[in-house]
Amino acid sequence: MYTPNVTQVAVQSVKTHRDARGCLFEPLTDAELAGQKNVHVVLTQPNEVRGNHVHRTAVETTSVVGPCLIRLKEAGVIRDLEVPAGETWRLTIPPGVVHAFRNTGDSMMVLVSFSTNLHDPMGSDTLREQIL
Repeated sequence: MYTPNVTQVAVQSVKTHRDARGCLFEPLTDAELAGQKNVHVVLTQPNEVRGNHVHRTAVETTSVVGPCLIRLKEAGVIRDLEVPAGETWRLTIPPGVVHAFRNTGDSMMVLVSFSTNLHDPMGSDTLREQIL
């Protein structure tokens, strides 16, 4: 049962390796990867928004490199999360949760998303809902 004060979205920091060349992270473990049916990488310009949708049946696991504003809507309740610059966060978003991501930085933002459903060009699992 959903309780408005308890979110269904799992949020965690992702361990990264950083050196002079940049940063490297693994968005899923090998066991988690086995259950996925789709992956996509999204590069987003400053101040632009990705998402603004909800999935009917798919579980989406998204890693985002900050800075980023994440907005979630669960059971009508809106919640904002701020990913600090240089941090990588992972969200596991169950079906029924509206989600959107705004690049709040001044350079390209990176999202890596996995889905438990195959990509559907007709978009039958995805419903648009603008929350950001």
